[in-house]
Amino acid sequence: MKYVKLGNTGLEVSRMCFGGLIIGPLQANLPLDEGVNVILAALERGVNFIDTAELYGTYDYIREAIKKSKSKPIIATKSYAYSTEGAKASLEKARKELDIDVIDIFLLHEQESRLTLKGHREALEYYISMKEKGIIRAVGVSTHNVEVVEACADMPEVEVIHPLVNKAGIGIGDGTIEDMLAAVKRAHDNGKGIYSMKPLGGGNLLKSYSECMDFVLNIPYIDSIAVGMQSVEEVIMNICVFNNEPVPEDIRSSVAGRKKHLHIDYWCEGCGRCVERCRQDALYIQDNKAKVIEEKCLLCGYCASACSCFAIKVC
Repeated sequence: MKYVKLGNTGLEVSRMCFGGLIIGPLQANLPLDEGVNVILAALERGVNFIDTAELYGTYDYIREAIKKSKSKPIIATKSYAYSTEGAKASLEKARKELDIDVIDIFLLHEQESRLTLKGHREALEYYISMKEKGIIRAVGVSTHNVEVVEACADMPEVEVIHPLVNKAGIGIGDGTIEDMLAAVKRAHDNGKGIYSMKPLGGGNLLKSYSECMDFVLNIPYIDSIAVGMQSVEEVIMNICVFNNEPVPEDIRSSVAGRKKHLHIDYWCEGCGRCVERCRQDALYIQDNKAKVIEEKCLLCGYCASACSCFAIKVC
C-alpha cells in the first residue's frame, strides 16, 4: 500500500481510505462483529485511513476494530453541526464512542455553497479552537459541489477537502467532472489535503469498475480515495487494484454482480421528508409513496436517516 502526505496537514495516509458508510445502519447494517472484521481486513493489509461521520452510525464498528488492530488508523469524521454547542456535542460524541482522545480530521459535513459555509462558520471556528488545543489535528469540509471546493481552496483555515469525484461526474451538484477536477487541482496546489469520495458513483458505475478506478487512481492531485466496502472480498479486490496487483479470480467472482439499489418498503407514508433530505433530487412522491429515480440516486442512504417509519434501505 502506498502512503502519501495529506496536503499540509502533516498526516501520512494510505492511498486507499476505508469508507465507513456502507457497513452501518444506513446501508448494509452488518452485525457488529462482521463489520469489525471488514475494517480489520483493510487495516491488516496496510490501509491506515478511515472515513466516517456522525450520521453513519459506525463509531462502534471502528472503536472495536481499533481495539483489535495492531496499529492506530487515522480517522476522519464529520458533522452537520452549525453552532458552537452542536459542534462541541458532535466532537465529544465522536471522542466518547470511538474511545479516542484526539480526532485526526473533523469535517463540516456535506457543504453545498458559500452560503452554507457561512452558516456553519461558528462550528468551524469551534473545531479550529479545538485544533489549537490539540484535540483535533486537522479541520476540513466534505462536499458534492464545485463551488465549495473553489471557496475552500482560498480558506487557509480549511486544511482538508473531501470532494465527490468519479469518471461520470455522478452526484456533482453544480457542474461537470471537468469543473470539479479544476477546482480540486487548485485546492491541492494551495496545500489542501484532498481525499475523494464515490469513485463508483454510489454503485451506479459498477459495470465500468476498472475504468472508474483507473480514472481516480491516475489523478495526481488527489491524495487518497475513500472506497465503501461491506465484505472482506471487496477489501481484497480493491487493495489489489490500488496496489496494481492481479485480483484473484475467486475474489473477483465473489464480488461480481453485487448491484445495490434503494429499496422503499410498502409501509412508506409518503411524508416527503426523504425528498427534502435528498441532495440529488433522486426522490419524489407519487400516489402517497416515495419513488426513486435510479440514475440520480447515489445510494448514500442519507434519506433513510430522515424516514420516521424506517421504510428506506440500501440493499
